Amino acid sequence: MRERIDVSEIEAKTKIRAKYLRALENEEWGLLPGPTFVKSFLRTYAQALGLDSKALVEEYRLHHEKPSDGMPEPIVAGSARRNSGRGRGGTRPAPGPSRGYMAAVGAIVAIIVVLIVLLVAGGSSTDNGAKKSSASAKTKHAAKHKHTSAGSRARPTSDIVSLSLTPTAAVYVCLIGDDGRKLIPGEELQPGHSTATFHAKRFELTLGNNAVTLDIDGKPRTVPASASAIGYSITKARGRHILPASQQPTCQ
Repeated sequence: MRERIDVSEIEAKTKIRAKYLRALENEEWGLLPGPTFVKSFLRTYAQALGLDSKALVEEYRLHHEKPSDGMPEPIVAGSARRNSGRGRGGTRPAPGPSRGYMAAVGAIVAIIVVLIVLLVAGGSSTDNGAKKSSASAKTKHAAKHKHTSAGSRARPTSDIVSLSLTPTAAVYVCLIGDDGRKLIPGEELQPGHSTATFHAKRFELTLGNNAVTLDIDGKPRTVPASASAIGYSITKARGRHILPASQQPTCQ
């Protein structure tokens, strides 16, 4: 209201429904999908208005979020582990590689060199034989092809799907691959960068909003707008299939 910005302008900019924006303003948390989406909406809304998103999210966590709500925070333990061996007065030097380790590395390098030499020598000796047999191989292939009926063309047997995501605005993503592996473990992606390309027989995906483009097997797919979380199951056979709310992954 101070900036004289209409709710419809913020709705178009953030991709958050107007009723959710009003619920944020009125602190009517029961009208929102859940704590995870509340924090995602707060960050996106604050960034659109030029406010401190971290302060708003922290205030919500302190006053409104229950201990059992929300997503698990990533634990950064690298620095703690590095500092665990330090005393107050100095640092403990890291141990160098053992002699056994160096000997094993030397043996592996020697084996690789021998294999390369054998491959080079074997390749030069088989080139002539390969050239002589190429003509007969082509003849056999042509004869075999004649006996193959037109209706029995080979079909692709691979059922692996490739998937990458390109956010156009801040969007919450939970992506599960084969065997329940968390490829994107419930994170808020920011615009400007695409994710890595993932490969699996089946993906299960939950999106906080539609501000993202899905690249499935090299083909871009947009996401339609939705008033609630969006869930998909993606396979080679069925393509992109909508998941009901009860089956959407949460990465918790």
